[in-house]
Amino acid sequence: MRVPAPFLLLALGLAACADQTGPSRHSEPAADPSPDQSPSVELSLAAALSARSALSGGDLTVFDATADAFSLPAPSLSGLRLARHDDGDEAFESEFDAGPASINPGLGPVFDNVSCESCHRGDGRGRPPAAGEQFESLLFRASIPGYGDHFGPNPVPGYGTQLQLRGVGISPDALAVVQYVESNGVFADGIPYQLRVPTYTLTGVLYGLPADLLLSPRVAPAVIGLGLLEAVPEAQVLAIAIAQAAGHLVSGRPNYVWDAVHQRFALGRFGWKANNPSLVQQTAGAYNGDMGITTALFPAEGCEGADAVCDRHAPELSDETVAAVAFYTQTLGVPARRNLDDRVVRQGELLFHQTGCANCHVATLRTGVLAGVPEVSNQIIHPYTDLLIHDMGPALADNRPDFRASGSEWRTAPLWGIGLIETVNQHGNLLHDGRARSLIEAILWHGGEAAAAQAKVRRMSAVERNALVAFLHSL
Repeated sequence: MRVPAPFLLLALGLAACADQTGPSRHSEPAADPSPDQSPSVELSLAAALSARSALSGGDLTVFDATADAFSLPAPSLSGLRLARHDDGDEAFESEFDAGPASINPGLGPVFDNVSCESCHRGDGRGRPPAAGEQFESLLFRASIPGYGDHFGPNPVPGYGTQLQLRGVGISPDALAVVQYVESNGVFADGIPYQLRVPTYTLTGVLYGLPADLLLSPRVAPAVIGLGLLEAVPEAQVLAIAIAQAAGHLVSGRPNYVWDAVHQRFALGRFGWKANNPSLVQQTAGAYNGDMGITTALFPAEGCEGADAVCDRHAPELSDETVAAVAFYTQTLGVPARRNLDDRVVRQGELLFHQTGCANCHVATLRTGVLAGVPEVSNQIIHPYTDLLIHDMGPALADNRPDFRASGSEWRTAPLWGIGLIETVNQHGNLLHDGRARSLIEAILWHGGEAAAAQAKVRRMSAVERNALVAFLHSL
């Protein structure tokens, strides 16, 4: 049996302060540039105009801005395909239990939550716990220095690549607490702001957790539009990386990861570091890491080798259920963009392009053909991502490599639906660990390749910043 080490305390701090600048004068730009403005402004306007569409998800766009905005099926689904989507929805919401006589047995022995829906409420974003709350939708990826199989993260012996904060029939891997220290800054116009710097403490850690542990806190992302992103041709993603390198402004690169389904390396698309190549693998991995549910694709418990209850056994979830849940996430609708003709939103959209945010948050992509999912094929979409990993600087670094992604590199997060997170999930927490409490805070945390764009935002007037936020809220 694993023996608790009551005096072992592991504190992990992720801290850095954004650069500060003194006050300066900055005037409000016109909503649209005049013909005699610079070519760069004209190009920014052209890019903004090309993406100015309500159809964020192409034919998968749904016109709903309520708390159900992330949970609606693609409008093009019908008949048996809609029934299959509904079957996946039911499985996504089903809670697992440890008892052999339960309807959904197999939970644990260590786990983080009991269902997909428990982390992705309303198919939306998770958040870090408030004071006194249990961790619900923030988990901890874990590894040790070096490489695991196929040059991926090196598993922690007896723990795997994720620490689970709950257990049944066995103690959880650890208990966790997050605390924040405020970091003060000031915009160029003299208006102050605060960023909160998180520190994570693990207590009650079980015996054997190494001193050189690499730990990465991650909240559950929204699951809208994933099938469309899976259908974006690899060649298009690589072309964006080549164009970025040629422009010498940002230098996104693909993360090539191990495809456990096809037994080869493939382009990573999903996860905070683009460490999953497909939604089938993403789904099976989440069942395994988050709920302790084994499948044919991932047959081992994370605690294998540490306790007899973690020994290998028959898969607890069928391939059919994994495929159904993957299909569900592939065919969720994407909320329509709103307030397209609002003058402030249009001003913010132009500022978004002028500051360079769109260099990584690419507004428009085209999908190819995704086998078995014709609904997402051949669509013009506006996800605001390049699916590439970028160095975001030391302030956001988790210092935990994941395949080709370094400890300071993260995948460009899609922005579609970001304006509805508070409606769907009743919070505004953003970034990989939810540290940002607003869109402006999320921008201010950007460093590394995004430092120049972030600095331009800090030099904006309050009117301009409000316009930028209004644009993001329209997505």
